[in-house]
Amino acid sequence: HVQLVESGGGSVQAGGSLRLSCTVSRSIYSSHSMAWFRQAPGKEREGVASIAIRTTATNYANSVRGRFTVSIDKDKDMMFLQMRILQPEDTGTYFCAARPWDEGVPNDPLRVPEYNIWGQGTQVTVSS
Repeated sequence: HVQLVESGGGSVQAGGSLRLSCTVSRSIYSSHSMAWFRQAPGKEREGVASIAIRTTATNYANSVRGRFTVSIDKDKDMMFLQMRILQPEDTGTYFCAARPWDEGVPNDPLRVPEYNIWGQGTQVTVSS
């Protein structure tokens, strides 16, 4: 049973940076893909960035492309989200998610239903 634990959230001013981490309790290779999602109060959870574990191919939401970078450390079984030029609209709870290897390639790697393993989330607050 894989568990995911996020860390690195906090409060920053607009224009600042944060780096989120997601620690995987088992080998990161047990996942086909992993992703970061976020959820603002009163809004649906939305995909931010995804990465395929073996190929490291990435996908980004239009709203964060060019500002956020997703990466993994295969030796440490961790996924990261480097966030730059943060804006108030980036505020929310950020979740990491994993799709098991045997479920294969996701149809849309930024959709919630593609993932069935979730962390508890870490809060990011960006003030103007």
